[in-house]
Amino acid sequence: MVLNEKQEALCSESAWDFSDLTALFLNCTLKRSPELSHTEGLIRISRAIMEKNGVACELIRPVDHNIAFGVYADMTTQGWEKDDWPEIYEKVKAADILVIGSSIWLGEKTSVCTQLIERLYSTSGDLNDAGQYAYYGRVGGCLITGNEDGAKHCSMSILYALQHIGYVIPPQADAGWLGEAGPGPSYLDEGSGGPENDFTNRNTTFMTWNLLHMARMLKDAGGIPAHGNQRSKWDAGCRFDWPNPEHR
Repeated sequence: MVLNEKQEALCSESAWDFSDLTALFLNCTLKRSPELSHTEGLIRISRAIMEKNGVACELIRPVDHNIAFGVYADMTTQGWEKDDWPEIYEKVKAADILVIGSSIWLGEKTSVCTQLIERLYSTSGDLNDAGQYAYYGRVGGCLITGNEDGAKHCSMSILYALQHIGYVIPPQADAGWLGEAGPGPSYLDEGSGGPENDFTNRNTTFMTWNLLHMARMLKDAGGIPAHGNQRSKWDAGCRFDWPNPEHR
């Protein structure tokens, strides 16, 4: 059973309808499928809560794909023979909720996670129908696992990047599990205590519900109001509350 009694009860007691929401989980493990990913073990809790509430969820390991390095939307235009990012980007754009998972190495998020954020940044200049940046109206969070310090540092880096490119970050939008420092059991290993850890389960639960509530509010409101934040109008010379120039 993925969810504990408290988590199951919160799902059954919910009075909200999230069934029109979609969520994408990007697991930035260094391990290719089907190798065991401890970060994916923590992701399963958040995903299970969302699916219990009717959210359509998808999980992708970027390491399984041929994603080129670079900060252009399609790196085949820059000499790369293959780039799977444009296909993944379509899934990112379709998701109301984005959750990035990463393990910790040398106190940092994985190299795969850094590459992912660079590619998210490469498409952040796209505009939506309201002339805002493309990621407006979506919410983001992150989940971290490891056997060394750095969970808050990794979360800080990931969540800053997401808000910078346009995502809304709700309260307590991160959670993590840290085992004993140094060699020892990881999250899903027998005897680790990870899946039973009340602190991690609480924070993962709070993060997930906060993502759901914020996504619900944004969807119901039609996204972020389009005033004072439209790149298309700024480039056209509009300055919102400033006097507008004469257009000929």
